[in-house]
Amino acid sequence: MNMTTTASAATGANDTHSKTIGYLLWIFGFTGSHRFYYGKPITGTIWFFTLGLLGIGWIIDLFLIPGMDKEADRRFNGGTIDYSVAWLLLTFLGFFGVHRMYMGKWGTGIIYLFTGGLFLIGVLYDFWTLNTQISERNHASAASPA
Repeated sequence: MNMTTTASAATGANDTHSKTIGYLLWIFGFTGSHRFYYGKPITGTIWFFTLGLLGIGWIIDLFLIPGMDKEADRRFNGGTIDYSVAWLLLTFLGFFGVHRMYMGKWGTGIIYLFTGGLFLIGVLYDFWTLNTQISERNHASAASPA
């Protein structure tokens, strides 16, 4: 970790996720999209299959988003790849692999383009792992000498 990263982590300035994007995804929250965005794939999957716990969990999440946002900010590494951009690309264009191309994963992005996101299995995989993929890429780019 460099001095800037250490200082931003100490002051809480590591704002990797956006409450605005979280609330935008919450509108579709009965599908669990906001929970996936904040790095909660298990409950995101449960929300997906139960329509947000029959709408009850979805409504409760309206009040839980600020806490989920803070937790995600602490958990994931900020850097050159923006979480919000990547998540919007995955949510609306994941089938075409645009989110992977944005992250510099051109090979798999092109494969997604020609296979419909690896027949949607790859898109589902990315819903589960996108935050970790971005965090690892950001950490690697911060660790590499300029």
